[in-house]
Amino acid sequence: MTCCLLHPGSPHKTGNTVECRRFILLPGRSVAALPAQSHWEERTGIEAQEGPMLLEDLPPASSTDSGSGGPLLFDDLPPAGSGDPGSLATSVSQAVKNEGKGAKRKTEEEKNGGEELVEKKVCKASSVIFGLKGYVAERKGEREEMQDAHVILNDITEECKPPSSLITRVSYFAVFDGHGGIRASKFAAQNLHQNLIRKFPKGDVISVEKTVKRCLLDTFKHTDEEFLKQASSQKPAWKDGSTATCVLAVDNILYIANLGDSRAILCRYNEESQKHAALSLSKEHNPTQYEERMRIQKAGGNVRDGRVLGVLEVSRSIGDGQYKRCGVTSVPDIRRCQLTPNDRFILLACDGLFKVFTPEEAVNFILSCLEDEKIQTREGKPAVDARYEAACNRLANKAVQRGSADNVTVMVVRIGH
Repeated sequence: MTCCLLHPGSPHKTGNTVECRRFILLPGRSVAALPAQSHWEERTGIEAQEGPMLLEDLPPASSTDSGSGGPLLFDDLPPAGSGDPGSLATSVSQAVKNEGKGAKRKTEEEKNGGEELVEKKVCKASSVIFGLKGYVAERKGEREEMQDAHVILNDITEECKPPSSLITRVSYFAVFDGHGGIRASKFAAQNLHQNLIRKFPKGDVISVEKTVKRCLLDTFKHTDEEFLKQASSQKPAWKDGSTATCVLAVDNILYIANLGDSRAILCRYNEESQKHAALSLSKEHNPTQYEERMRIQKAGGNVRDGRVLGVLEVSRSIGDGQYKRCGVTSVPDIRRCQLTPNDRFILLACDGLFKVFTPEEAVNFILSCLEDEKIQTREGKPAVDARYEAACNRLANKAVQRGSADNVTVMVVRIGH
Protein backbone atom coordinates (compact mmCIF):
# COMPACT_ATOMS: atom_id res chain seq x y z
CA MET A 1 0.00 0.00 0.00
CA THR A 2 1.08 3.59 -0.35
CA CYS A 3 0.56 6.63 1.77
CA CYS A 4 1.35 10.33 1.52
CA LEU A 5 3.20 12.25 4.20
CA LEU A 6 3.51 15.97 4.80
CA HIS A 7 6.74 16.86 6.52
CA PRO A 8 6.10 19.61 9.14
CA GLY A 9 9.59 21.08 9.35
CA SER A 10 11.82 22.12 6.49
CA PRO A 11 14.63 24.25 5.28
CA HIS A 12 12.98 25.21 2.00
CA LYS A 13 9.74 26.58 0.72
CA THR A 14 8.44 26.93 -2.76
CA GLY A 15 4.74 27.64 -2.70
CA ASN A 16 1.46 26.56 -1.26
CA THR A 17 1.94 22.81 -1.59
CA VAL A 18 4.26 20.29 -0.04
CA GLU A 19 6.38 17.45 -1.28
CA CYS A 20 4.45 14.21 -1.13
CA ARG A 21 6.61 11.20 -0.23
CA ARG A 22 5.27 7.71 -0.94
CA PHE A 23 5.84 4.91 1.51
CA ILE A 24 5.41 1.21 0.66
CA LEU A 25 4.51 -1.33 3.32
CA LEU A 26 5.44 -4.89 2.42
CA PRO A 27 4.57 -7.90 4.57
CA GLY A 28 7.28 -8.38 7.15
CA ARG A 29 9.20 -5.37 5.92
CA SER A 30 9.86 -1.92 7.33
CA VAL A 31 8.69 1.28 5.77
CA ALA A 32 10.64 2.27 2.69
CA ALA A 33 10.57 5.73 1.17
CA LEU A 34 10.72 6.20 -2.58
CA PRO A 35 13.12 9.03 -3.46
CA ALA A 36 11.63 12.32 -4.54
CA GLN A 37 12.12 13.30 -8.18
CA SER A 38 12.81 16.95 -7.65
CA HIS A 39 15.74 19.11 -6.76
CA TRP A 40 16.50 22.67 -5.89
CA GLU A 41 17.62 25.19 -8.44
CA GLU A 42 20.98 26.67 -7.62
CA ARG A 43 20.68 30.19 -6.28
CA THR A 44 23.82 32.21 -6.96
CA GLY A 45 24.50 35.52 -5.31
CA ILE A 46 22.00 34.78 -2.55
CA GLU A 47 23.04 34.16 1.02
CA ALA A 48 22.89 30.52 2.04
CA GLN A 49 20.33 29.19 4.46
CA GLU A 50 21.19 29.95 8.13
CA GLY A 51 20.45 26.87 10.17
CA PRO A 52 18.04 23.98 9.68
CA MET A 53 14.28 24.28 9.37
CA LEU A 54 14.41 27.77 7.91
CA LEU A 55 12.73 28.77 4.68
CA GLU A 56 13.40 31.76 2.49
CA ASP A 57 11.28 33.16 -0.33
CA LEU A 58 9.11 30.75 -2.30
CA PRO A 59 10.82 29.82 -5.58
CA PRO A 60 8.38 29.59 -8.52
CA ALA A 61 7.01 26.19 -9.44
CA SER A 62 9.01 24.63 -12.24
CA SER A 63 9.10 21.59 -14.44
CA THR A 64 11.40 19.96 -11.93
CA ASP A 65 8.66 19.86 -9.28
CA SER A 66 7.86 16.39 -8.12
CA GLY A 67 4.83 14.69 -9.52
CA SER A 68 1.44 14.97 -7.88
CA GLY A 69 2.92 16.29 -4.67
CA GLY A 70 3.54 19.70 -6.23
CA PRO A 71 6.59 21.88 -5.64
CA LEU A 72 8.76 21.20 -2.63
CA LEU A 73 7.80 22.95 0.56
CA PHE A 74 9.37 20.80 3.24
CA ASP A 75 12.69 18.96 3.19
CA ASP A 76 13.19 15.20 3.20
CA LEU A 77 12.10 13.19 6.23
CA PRO A 78 14.61 11.87 8.74
CA PRO A 79 15.52 8.26 7.97
CA ALA A 80 13.26 5.57 9.39
CA GLY A 81 14.53 3.86 12.51
CA SER A 82 16.69 6.80 13.52
CA GLY A 83 16.32 5.80 17.14
CA ASP A 84 14.36 8.88 18.14
CA PRO A 85 11.08 7.65 19.69
CA GLY A 86 9.47 10.96 18.89
CA SER A 87 10.74 11.14 15.36
CA LEU A 88 8.57 11.60 12.34
CA ALA A 89 9.63 8.25 10.98
CA THR A 90 8.04 6.48 13.94
CA SER A 91 4.85 8.44 13.53
CA VAL A 92 4.76 7.63 9.85
CA SER A 93 5.29 3.94 10.46
CA GLN A 94 2.29 3.85 12.78
CA ALA A 95 0.23 5.86 10.32
CA VAL A 96 1.07 3.44 7.52
CA LYS A 97 0.08 0.47 9.69
CA ASN A 98 -3.24 2.10 10.47
CA GLU A 99 -3.84 2.82 6.82
CA GLY A 100 -3.15 -0.82 6.03
CA LYS A 101 -6.34 -1.83 7.78
CA GLY A 102 -8.38 -0.33 4.97
CA ALA A 103 -8.48 -0.99 1.26
CA LYS A 104 -5.82 0.39 -1.03
CA ARG A 105 -6.69 3.88 -2.11
CA LYS A 106 -5.03 7.03 -3.25
CA THR A 107 -5.10 10.08 -1.09
CA GLU A 108 -7.29 12.99 -2.12
CA GLU A 109 -4.18 14.98 -2.95
CA GLU A 110 -3.08 12.30 -5.46
CA LYS A 111 -6.54 12.16 -6.98
CA ASN A 112 -6.96 15.82 -7.76
CA GLY A 113 -3.72 17.55 -6.78
CA GLY A 114 -5.85 19.98 -4.86
CA GLU A 115 -3.70 22.75 -3.46
CA GLU A 116 -6.36 23.78 -0.96
CA LEU A 117 -6.44 20.35 0.66
CA VAL A 118 -2.66 20.22 0.83
CA GLU A 119 -2.56 23.68 2.39
CA LYS A 120 -5.04 22.69 5.08
CA LYS A 121 -2.92 19.67 5.97
CA VAL A 122 0.19 21.83 6.19
CA CYS A 123 -1.47 24.15 8.70
CA LYS A 124 -2.91 21.30 10.73
CA ALA A 125 0.29 19.21 10.70
CA SER A 126 0.55 19.55 14.46
CA SER A 127 -2.58 19.19 16.56
CA VAL A 128 -0.88 20.81 19.58
CA ILE A 129 -0.35 24.55 19.34
CA PHE A 130 2.67 25.70 21.32
CA GLY A 131 1.96 28.55 23.69
CA LEU A 132 3.90 31.79 23.18
CA LYS A 133 4.49 34.51 25.77
CA GLY A 134 6.78 37.51 25.46
CA TYR A 135 8.97 39.25 28.05
CA VAL A 136 11.07 42.38 27.51
CA ALA A 137 13.68 44.65 29.09
CA GLU A 138 15.12 47.87 27.69
CA ARG A 139 17.99 50.16 28.67
CA LYS A 140 18.84 53.63 27.38
CA GLY A 141 22.54 52.96 27.81
CA GLU A 142 24.78 55.94 27.12
CA ARG A 143 22.35 57.53 24.66
CA GLU A 144 20.51 60.73 25.56
CA GLU A 145 17.20 59.30 24.33
CA MET A 146 15.59 55.87 24.23
CA GLN A 147 14.84 55.41 20.52
CA ASP A 148 13.93 51.71 20.60
CA ALA A 149 10.33 50.50 20.65
CA HIS A 150 8.72 47.09 20.97
CA VAL A 151 5.38 45.28 20.73
CA ILE A 152 4.23 42.09 22.49
CA LEU A 153 0.88 40.64 21.40
CA ASN A 154 0.66 37.10 22.73
CA ASP A 155 -2.66 36.40 21.01
CA ILE A 156 -4.34 38.52 18.30
CA THR A 157 -6.41 35.73 16.80
CA GLU A 158 -9.70 37.46 17.56
CA GLU A 159 -8.51 40.74 16.04
CA CYS A 160 -7.17 39.08 12.87
CA LYS A 161 -10.34 36.99 12.32
CA PRO A 162 -8.47 34.32 10.32
CA PRO A 163 -10.14 31.44 8.45
CA SER A 164 -11.10 29.20 11.37
CA SER A 165 -10.70 26.04 9.29
CA LEU A 166 -7.02 26.84 8.65
CA ILE A 167 -5.72 28.97 11.53
CA THR A 168 -6.41 28.73 15.26
CA ARG A 169 -3.80 31.08 16.80
CA VAL A 170 -2.02 34.26 15.71
CA SER A 171 0.68 36.03 17.76
CA TYR A 172 2.92 39.01 17.02
CA PHE A 173 6.22 40.17 18.51
CA ALA A 174 8.44 43.00 17.27
CA VAL A 175 11.40 45.23 18.11
CA PHE A 176 12.21 48.53 16.40
CA ASP A 177 15.56 50.31 16.66
CA GLY A 178 15.16 53.98 15.81
CA HIS A 179 17.84 56.35 14.55
CA GLY A 180 17.74 60.10 14.02
CA GLY A 181 14.93 60.31 16.55
CA ILE A 182 12.20 58.22 18.15
CA ARG A 183 9.36 59.08 15.76
CA ALA A 184 9.91 56.33 13.16
CA SER A 185 10.29 53.50 15.69
CA LYS A 186 7.34 54.76 17.72
CA PHE A 187 5.19 55.08 14.58
CA ALA A 188 6.09 51.55 13.47
CA ALA A 189 5.34 50.12 16.92
CA GLN A 190 1.93 51.81 16.95
CA ASN A 191 0.86 51.15 13.36
CA LEU A 192 2.59 48.17 11.78
CA HIS A 193 0.59 45.52 13.65
CA GLN A 194 -2.63 47.49 13.10
CA ASN A 195 -2.00 47.44 9.35
CA LEU A 196 -1.14 43.75 9.59
CA ILE A 197 -4.43 42.97 11.34
CA ARG A 198 -6.40 44.84 8.67
CA LYS A 199 -4.61 43.04 5.85
CA PHE A 200 -4.53 39.59 7.46
CA PRO A 201 -6.20 36.92 5.27
CA LYS A 202 -9.87 36.39 6.00
CA GLY A 203 -12.50 34.13 4.48
CA ASP A 204 -11.58 31.37 2.04
CA VAL A 205 -7.82 31.14 1.51
CA ILE A 206 -6.25 28.65 -0.87
CA SER A 207 -2.64 29.30 0.11
CA VAL A 208 -1.90 30.50 3.63
CA GLU A 209 1.82 30.60 2.84
CA LYS A 210 1.54 33.00 -0.07
CA THR A 211 -1.26 35.04 1.47
CA VAL A 212 0.62 35.67 4.72
CA LYS A 213 3.76 36.59 2.81
CA ARG A 214 1.85 39.06 0.64
CA CYS A 215 0.18 40.43 3.76
CA LEU A 216 3.56 41.13 5.38
CA LEU A 217 4.98 42.77 2.26
CA ASP A 218 1.93 45.01 1.89
CA THR A 219 1.98 45.85 5.60
CA PHE A 220 5.59 47.03 5.57
CA LYS A 221 5.08 49.01 2.37
CA HIS A 222 1.93 50.70 3.68
CA THR A 223 3.46 51.51 7.08
CA ASP A 224 6.54 53.05 5.47
CA GLU A 225 4.46 55.11 3.05
CA GLU A 226 2.27 56.38 5.89
CA PHE A 227 5.26 57.50 7.93
CA LEU A 228 7.04 59.12 4.98
CA LYS A 229 3.89 61.05 4.13
CA GLN A 230 3.62 62.33 7.69
CA ALA A 231 7.36 63.04 7.91
CA SER A 232 7.46 65.05 4.66
CA SER A 233 4.53 67.20 5.77
CA GLN A 234 6.49 68.55 8.74
CA LYS A 235 8.54 71.76 8.73
CA PRO A 236 11.35 70.86 8.72
CA ALA A 237 10.76 67.32 7.43
CA TRP A 238 11.44 64.48 9.84
CA LYS A 239 14.57 62.48 9.05
CA ASP A 240 13.92 59.65 11.50
CA GLY A 241 14.28 56.01 10.51
CA SER A 242 13.94 52.61 12.17
CA THR A 243 14.86 48.99 11.78
CA ALA A 244 12.11 46.40 12.24
CA THR A 245 12.23 42.75 13.25
CA CYS A 246 8.81 41.12 13.52
CA VAL A 247 7.79 37.56 14.32
CA LEU A 248 4.28 36.59 13.24
CA ALA A 249 3.25 33.21 14.65
CA VAL A 250 0.45 31.45 12.74
CA ASP A 251 -0.30 28.32 14.73
CA ASN A 252 3.13 26.62 14.99
CA ILE A 253 4.68 28.40 12.02
CA LEU A 254 6.78 31.53 12.48
CA TYR A 255 7.00 34.17 9.77
CA ILE A 256 9.95 36.46 10.40
CA ALA A 257 10.04 39.79 8.55
CA ASN A 258 12.90 42.18 9.14
CA LEU A 259 14.59 45.37 7.96
CA GLY A 260 18.02 46.48 9.08
CA ASP A 261 20.28 45.03 11.75
CA SER A 262 17.96 44.02 14.60
CA ARG A 263 17.85 40.24 14.88
CA ALA A 264 15.70 37.24 15.79
CA ILE A 265 17.32 34.08 17.18
CA LEU A 266 15.70 30.71 17.94
CA CYS A 267 17.01 28.53 20.77
CA ARG A 268 16.61 24.88 19.74
CA TYR A 269 17.77 21.79 21.60
CA ASN A 270 19.79 19.30 19.55
CA GLU A 271 19.09 15.78 20.76
CA GLU A 272 22.18 14.30 19.09
CA SER A 273 24.70 16.71 20.58
CA GLN A 274 22.54 17.29 23.69
CA LYS A 275 23.25 21.00 23.39
CA HIS A 276 21.20 24.08 22.62
CA ALA A 277 21.81 25.83 19.30
CA ALA A 278 21.24 29.46 18.37
CA LEU A 279 19.53 29.55 14.97
CA SER A 280 19.36 32.84 13.12
CA LEU A 281 15.82 33.60 11.95
CA SER A 282 16.56 36.96 10.35
CA LYS A 283 18.98 38.49 7.86
CA GLU A 284 20.92 41.64 8.58
CA HIS A 285 20.78 44.41 5.99
CA ASN A 286 23.80 46.68 5.78
CA PRO A 287 25.37 48.50 2.82
CA THR A 288 28.51 46.34 2.82
CA GLN A 289 26.59 43.27 1.62
CA TYR A 290 26.92 42.67 -2.10
CA GLU A 291 23.22 42.62 -3.03
CA GLU A 292 22.49 45.65 -0.88
CA ARG A 293 25.40 47.65 -2.28
CA MET A 294 24.45 46.80 -5.88
CA ARG A 295 20.88 47.98 -5.32
CA ILE A 296 22.10 51.23 -3.77
CA GLN A 297 24.55 51.89 -6.60
CA LYS A 298 21.96 51.14 -9.29
CA ALA A 299 19.67 53.71 -7.66
CA GLY A 300 22.38 56.34 -7.92
CA GLY A 301 23.64 56.13 -4.34
CA ASN A 302 27.02 55.06 -3.04
CA VAL A 303 28.54 53.33 -0.06
CA ARG A 304 31.36 55.05 1.83
CA ASP A 305 32.92 53.76 5.03
CA GLY A 306 30.31 50.99 5.13
CA ARG A 307 27.40 53.45 5.15
CA VAL A 308 24.88 54.73 2.62
CA LEU A 309 26.31 58.06 1.40
CA GLY A 310 28.76 57.70 4.26
CA VAL A 311 25.98 58.26 6.85
CA LEU A 312 23.30 55.53 7.19
CA GLU A 313 24.39 52.21 8.69
CA VAL A 314 21.47 50.11 7.42
CA SER A 315 20.31 49.51 3.85
CA ARG A 316 16.66 48.74 4.63
CA SER A 317 14.43 50.64 7.03
CA ILE A 318 11.14 52.32 7.78
CA GLY A 319 11.43 56.07 7.27
CA ASP A 320 14.78 57.60 6.22
CA GLY A 321 13.00 59.46 3.44
CA GLN A 322 16.14 61.27 2.29
CA TYR A 323 17.78 57.92 1.50
CA LYS A 324 14.89 56.14 -0.21
CA ARG A 325 15.85 57.66 -3.57
CA CYS A 326 19.35 56.23 -3.06
CA GLY A 327 18.29 52.58 -2.91
CA VAL A 328 17.32 52.20 0.75
CA THR A 329 14.11 50.16 0.76
CA SER A 330 11.35 49.07 3.12
CA VAL A 331 10.90 45.65 1.48
CA PRO A 332 11.52 43.12 4.29
CA ASP A 333 13.37 39.86 4.13
CA ILE A 334 10.77 37.18 5.00
CA ARG A 335 11.59 33.75 6.36
CA ARG A 336 9.52 30.91 7.69
CA CYS A 337 10.25 28.47 10.51
CA GLN A 338 8.28 25.47 11.77
CA LEU A 339 8.34 25.23 15.55
CA THR A 340 9.29 21.86 17.04
CA PRO A 341 9.04 20.32 20.52
CA ASN A 342 12.79 20.98 20.91
CA ASP A 343 12.42 24.77 20.69
CA ARG A 344 12.87 26.70 23.96
CA PHE A 345 12.52 30.40 23.17
CA ILE A 346 12.90 33.16 20.58
CA LEU A 347 15.23 36.10 21.22
CA LEU A 348 14.52 39.42 19.49
CA ALA A 349 16.98 42.24 20.10
CA CYS A 350 18.44 45.38 18.56
CA ASP A 351 22.08 45.71 17.59
CA GLY A 352 22.84 47.31 20.94
CA LEU A 353 22.87 43.77 22.34
CA PHE A 354 24.71 42.08 19.48
CA LYS A 355 27.54 44.60 19.51
CA VAL A 356 28.71 43.00 22.76
CA PHE A 357 27.09 39.52 22.63
CA THR A 358 27.23 36.85 19.96
CA PRO A 359 23.92 35.00 19.40
CA GLU A 360 25.39 31.91 21.06
CA GLU A 361 26.55 33.88 24.08
CA ALA A 362 23.16 35.55 24.44
CA VAL A 363 21.29 32.23 24.22
CA ASN A 364 23.57 30.57 26.78
CA PHE A 365 23.24 33.57 29.11
CA ILE A 366 19.44 33.29 28.97
CA LEU A 367 19.57 29.52 29.55
CA SER A 368 21.72 30.00 32.64
CA CYS A 369 19.15 32.46 34.02
CA LEU A 370 16.28 30.07 33.34
CA GLU A 371 18.08 27.37 35.32
CA ASP A 372 18.79 29.67 38.27
CA GLU A 373 16.59 28.41 41.10
CA LYS A 374 17.61 31.34 43.31
CA ILE A 375 15.48 33.76 41.33
CA GLN A 376 12.66 34.85 43.61
CA THR A 377 9.14 35.49 42.45
CA ARG A 378 6.46 37.78 43.76
CA GLU A 379 3.38 36.24 45.31
CA GLY A 380 0.90 35.14 42.68
CA LYS A 381 3.43 35.13 39.83
CA PRO A 382 4.53 31.78 38.35
CA ALA A 383 8.21 30.97 38.80
CA VAL A 384 8.68 30.53 35.05
CA ASP A 385 7.53 34.11 34.43
CA ALA A 386 9.94 35.42 37.06
CA ARG A 387 12.84 33.58 35.45
CA TYR A 388 12.13 34.86 31.95
CA GLU A 389 11.74 38.41 33.24
CA ALA A 390 15.01 38.09 35.13
CA ALA A 391 16.73 36.72 32.02
CA CYS A 392 15.68 39.77 29.98
CA ASN A 393 16.75 42.23 32.67
CA ARG A 394 20.05 40.54 33.41
CA LEU A 395 20.98 40.29 29.72
CA ALA A 396 20.16 43.95 29.08
CA ASN A 397 22.15 45.00 32.15
CA LYS A 398 25.09 42.85 31.11
CA ALA A 399 25.12 44.42 27.63
CA VAL A 400 25.42 47.88 29.19
CA GLN A 401 28.14 46.64 31.57
CA ARG A 402 30.09 45.26 28.62
CA GLY A 403 30.20 48.73 27.11
CA SER A 404 27.33 48.85 24.62
CA ALA A 405 26.88 52.58 24.04
CA ASP A 406 23.63 52.06 22.13
CA ASN A 407 20.07 51.60 23.36
CA VAL A 408 19.50 47.97 24.33
CA THR A 409 16.18 46.13 23.92
CA VAL A 410 15.94 42.42 24.78
CA MET A 411 12.75 40.46 24.10
CA VAL A 412 12.43 36.77 24.89
CA VAL A 413 9.41 34.78 23.71
CA ARG A 414 8.83 31.64 25.76
CA ILE A 415 7.68 28.60 23.78
CA GLY A 416 5.38 26.50 25.94
CA HIS A 417 4.87 22.78 25.32
